[in-house]
Amino acid sequence: MSTQNVSNLFQQSVAAGAMSPKSKDVLNIPDMGAAIQQGMGIVADDVPASEVILVSLLLDDSGSISMANNEQVVRDGVNLIIDSLRKSKQDDNILVKIQYLNGTLLCPYLPLKDVPLLDDQNFRATGQTPLYDQTALILAGVFAKTQEFTNNGTPVRSVTLVVTDGADYGSRKHSPDTVKVLVEDLYMQESHIIAGMGIDDHGHTDFNAVFKSMGVRDNWILTPSNSPSEIRKAFQVMSQSVTKVSQNAAAFSQGKLGGFGS
Repeated sequence: MSTQNVSNLFQQSVAAGAMSPKSKDVLNIPDMGAAIQQGMGIVADDVPASEVILVSLLLDDSGSISMANNEQVVRDGVNLIIDSLRKSKQDDNILVKIQYLNGTLLCPYLPLKDVPLLDDQNFRATGQTPLYDQTALILAGVFAKTQEFTNNGTPVRSVTLVVTDGADYGSRKHSPDTVKVLVEDLYMQESHIIAGMGIDDHGHTDFNAVFKSMGVRDNWILTPSNSPSEIRKAFQVMSQSVTKVSQNAAAFSQGKLGGFGS
C-alpha cells in the first residue's frame, strides 16, 4: 500500500461519512502520509477474522519519564496490556500498534503474537513531548486502517491509549483543536475509544484539561500520581478495560459508555 493509497482511504472514509472533510483537511500535511503508511502494518487481506480490534498505544518517551525513574514501570505497564490481550478469547482478532511520542514506531499494526514486549533496548525515554502532533498521527492511522478493513467488509472496533507525563512540548503541525476534530469524528462512528493517561508532573499540568481539550471524554482519562505503585495501578485499570472491551461488540458498547473501571 502506497502513500497515495492512504490518501485514497481518507477520501473513501469521507465519502462513506466516517470522516468529515474537516478531518481530511487536518491530515493534509506534507510527509504525514508517509508516516501513516509506515504504521499500517499487516494488510487486511492477510487477517482472516470476522471482526478486528485495533489497539493503538502512544507512549511518552520524553526525558522526564527517565528523570522520574519511570521507564521500567511504563515498560511493565505496556507489557501487562499486551500479555492480557494475548490471554483474551479474541486474541486472533486483535492488532496492536506501538508508537512513541518522539516519532519512533516500535511496531505497526501486527497480530499479538508478533508484537514485541518493551525492554531497556527498545524503550528509552530521552526526547520531548510533541503530544498533539503524535496523537494526530496515531489517530490518522486508526482512520486509515479502519477504512482498509471496511473496504474488505470486516467490522472494526478500536481502542487508542495515549500515555504522557507532561503537557505538549515540541508539536509543530497540530494543536488541541485539530486533534479534537479527529477525536470527535472517531466518536461519531461509535466503534472507537480514545483514552488518556496523564502521569502527575508535580502539579504543573492539569491532565484532565489537556485531554479534554483534545476531545477525550472524562470517563476515559486516568491521572495517577508520579509514583511507581500508582502508575502500575493505572496500567492495571487500563489493561483490564482494554481486555474487556475487546471481547465482543456488546462488551465494547458497555465499556465505551462506562469508561475505565466499568
